[in-house]
This record gives sequence, structure tokens and C-alpha cells, in this order.
Amino acid sequence: MTTGLVGLAVSQSPHEHLSILYSKILVSLQSMPQDAAYRKYTEQLVSERFNHVKAEADVEKLEKKINGGQIEEVILQAECELTLSRKMSEWKPWEPLIEEPPPNQWKWPI
Repeated sequence: MTTGLVGLAVSQSPHEHLSILYSKILVSLQSMPQDAAYRKYTEQLVSERFNHVKAEADVEKLEKKINGGQIEEVILQAECELTLSRKMSEWKPWEPLIEEPPPNQWKWPI
């Protein structure tokens, strides 16, 4: 069997793999403040996908419900999200800026 995608092997147990990844992401998000935007929206998306994984045994139906490509692509997305959530906990972007940004920093065109 093949995914048809270069460098992406077929997952032998996608439900188990996604369950582990989604659980780890949700645990990682717990270290962030409740009102942090990244936590709120990531928690919402991951919880929704995790519920689909728990409820749908058929991989093809699961792919359609999640709507993120082939299940192997969804697994790759979850792995990347886990890495990002751990980095976000380290970076703490919800904390106030160390110094004020320059005036008109976000103005375009300059």
C-alpha cells in the first residue's frame, strides 16, 4: 500500500497514533492561560478532531469528517501541532511585550 505522497508512509494504526498525539497536544495546552488565543482555538480544533477519532472507526469516513487530507497527512499535522504547542509554552506569546513597539510598526505602506 502507498499514500501516493512522496516521503509519507502508510500508517498501520492511525486511530491509535492520532489519539496519542491529540492527548499530548491537549496536555501541552494546559500549561497556557485559559484566555490565550492559541490555546482556545487549538484546543477547540484538537478536541473536535479527537472526538471524530474516538467516534469513527472507518479511516475513509474519518478522513472526510476531519477534512484535512489523507489520514497520514492529518497525523503529520498533529505531530507539527504538538511541536508548535510545546514551543508556544516556551515562548509565552501571551505575556506583555518587553518594550513598546515603534510607532506605525504595522502601518502599510510606509
